[in-house]
Amino acid sequence: MPINLRKGQKIDLTKGNPALKHLMVGLGWDVNKYDGGMDFDLDASAFLIGANGKVRKQEDFVFYGNLQHESGAVKHMGDNLTGEGDGDDEQIQVDLSLIPDDVMKVVFTVTIYDSDVRRQNFGQVSNAFIRIVDEDKNTEFLHYDLGEDFSIETAVVVGEIYRYNGEWKFNAIGSGFNGGLAALCANYGIEVA
Repeated sequence: MPINLRKGQKIDLTKGNPALKHLMVGLGWDVNKYDGGMDFDLDASAFLIGANGKVRKQEDFVFYGNLQHESGAVKHMGDNLTGEGDGDDEQIQVDLSLIPDDVMKVVFTVTIYDSDVRRQNFGQVSNAFIRIVDEDKNTEFLHYDLGEDFSIETAVVVGEIYRYNGEWKFNAIGSGFNGGLAALCANYGIEVA
């Protein structure tokens, strides 16, 4: 039975489970009834963050245009262009043992592709969640429903795994941004063309 988290709640990942190594981070959502003539294309991404709160380099951003971090620690499993169907809409695999020592956290986000052109926002999205599965045991052990706290936001920081006293923890964030992917990238030190 997975642990259900609330916004702002933090939980130990490895302290009580030192063998935990391979995570599958599943992100999912539903689109409210919406007749704008365009599909909703939500995109999951991961930012590998250093001690200064920014990426160490541009390649520390894993998304549909860079599916695997050079360390092999974070792998995006592919872009779902419509979000149709039940369960996870996009997945990111994480190998905790391969995360570079100077990466302090991995931040998981969801953005709406072309949100300004399509005039879409997270107020039109429901049932958004993040879940973490121990891939070695094939067991979901953590689940966080974002709730319906969003209106005009076009990007959401869903949650993060982070180092604390030599262990890995998870923080359920659920924080919205305006400005879509470009705003998130700027926040974490990625240069956007």
